[in-house]
Amino acid sequence: MRWESLVPPTPVRGHAANGFAVDVRRRFAHLRLGQYPDGGIARLRVHGTVVPDPEWLGLLGTFDLASVVHGGAVEDASDRFYSPPTNIIRPDLARQMDDCWENRRRRERGSHDWVRFRLTRHGEIRALEIDTAYLKGNAAGWVAVCGCDATAADPADEASWYEILPRIALLPDSPHRFRLAAPAATHLRLDVFPDGGIARLRAHGVLTATGQARLVERYVALTG
Repeated sequence: MRWESLVPPTPVRGHAANGFAVDVRRRFAHLRLGQYPDGGIARLRVHGTVVPDPEWLGLLGTFDLASVVHGGAVEDASDRFYSPPTNIIRPDLARQMDDCWENRRRRERGSHDWVRFRLTRHGEIRALEIDTAYLKGNAAGWVAVCGCDATAADPADEASWYEILPRIALLPDSPHRFRLAAPAATHLRLDVFPDGGIARLRAHGVLTATGQARLVERYVALTG
């Protein structure tokens, strides 16, 4: 295994968060942390983006286009008060309430909470799973899901979004599954009415030829 230096030996402060910029633009599967000569480390956090192997995804058939493991990401959300919306696309099952996306109760009339996701790449969504596990008195009462194809429109333009799942009631502490026949998309938006928590969202589907080609281009560029 060949190792490449991302951060050279650098002094760090004790009892402090030490941040380092990384200028190397390529894909890595492993990291090795060295400390000189010795000493304790409280946490290591590596900020970046997931670049999945397109060959592996092709072998899976349908897979979760929204999952962080497959390169999905949360682009924006209306609320981050109790817990991060990125919890929604974690690959595991929620084990307790703070593993979910909780939000504050809304007091304004006519408004609602939402999360916007970027998918692995351009893909066809065939089914949605929306889970409210461990959310009982504070689960979302109703949800709707919209899609956007950024290869043909601007996600910043509200008119570019189209309905994938019409507004529907949810049960607390329960999984919900919906079969779809939806146009291909690069983004999803989950709207919850008027507020309420969501444990997980999974968007099962396949990449289109365009999505596969763009993922291969990026993978090759970052793996060399």
